[in-house]
Amino acid sequence: MSIERRVNPASGAVELWWTEANRKVAEEHQMSSVLEPAEGDQVAVCWANGRTLGNIRVHSPSRQDHFSAHRGENVNLPCDFVYAGKYRHGADRWWCRTHQSHWGVRADILALQASGVFRCSASGQPMNYVVDPFTVNLNDHAEVGVWCSLPAALATAEIKPRPPKIHVHVRDAPTADKRIDRDFPAISAIYSQEGGLFSDGQPIRVDITPPAAFDFVCALETGRELGCISCPRCGHPHLDLGDFGKTPHRKHFCANCGRDSTWSKDPIISTPLKPLHDRYSSHLTCVMPDRSLNLDDYTGCSYTIWASTPAIVWTAARPQEYGIHVHVHRGMERIVDETFGEVILDGKPLVREDLLQRMIERAVV
Repeated sequence: MSIERRVNPASGAVELWWTEANRKVAEEHQMSSVLEPAEGDQVAVCWANGRTLGNIRVHSPSRQDHFSAHRGENVNLPCDFVYAGKYRHGADRWWCRTHQSHWGVRADILALQASGVFRCSASGQPMNYVVDPFTVNLNDHAEVGVWCSLPAALATAEIKPRPPKIHVHVRDAPTADKRIDRDFPAISAIYSQEGGLFSDGQPIRVDITPPAAFDFVCALETGRELGCISCPRCGHPHLDLGDFGKTPHRKHFCANCGRDSTWSKDPIISTPLKPLHDRYSSHLTCVMPDRSLNLDDYTGCSYTIWASTPAIVWTAARPQEYGIHVHVHRGMERIVDETFGEVILDGKPLVREDLLQRMIERAVV
């Protein structure tokens, strides 16, 4: 029994045929190195928790047909196979871009013979997706900030663990009120190609998902060596997550085409968020605010406390404040919404690093 690639003359699609039974078992969708979709195309991004790799753009229109809603959490999505060369013993090897898994070992073939369904061994992994995620053009606004939103560190109410989210605030003028100030499940950031982000000069769209944002912020906090390297075969930027996002390394695995032949000059953690972050690095000066808050003065009020985290994107000309952010409510009225350099609780100053560790521990990744 073998899998054969055939071109459908009517559609031009590359199909996978089980030659022993002479029937089609799947369709192989050709890869594209272009990061920007054609005008009018629907965009969707998907991600899973606990991954070491990420291929977050959904390329295949037929895969998008399985998205029954604008957003899905912990759902099963179909495989999306591309040819990934051969194993060392000469057998064909396939790569599932949805579930980040190779197909072609004996167990895979036996499973296909038994079920008649061409799927990878990780096909049961729950996935999350967003169709047409919120998109912000960084060139259209006076101030855009993008952060990894994490659970609070301290609060008078119960703090439940949750996955990270993407927080965005937007101002149309430096002194104007925020036009947008909220969390999103995932976003796309767009800006003009002037100056370039990737070497091919294509229009730039960078998808930001919770796992990518979380690992990027943790790497910034701990000073890990970050970079961005693209696959020489398909042009897709590598995205290291999980264990791969904790230790810099030279050999990089492509989540888009399944090849593992990319080497960086020095050990790095590769993420397309790094060049995006660096593009606005001149605006990323962080200052500790010269403000102090004593929560012991707010008897009978409720509060929520976060450690501020470094922005993934910060386009404002003013420095980013780096300290402890506090909300205080008296009943339904929010009477404090500010970042402080010093916060006193129960007579003792809070330590930002301790607060951040609590937030990280509550993040479901």
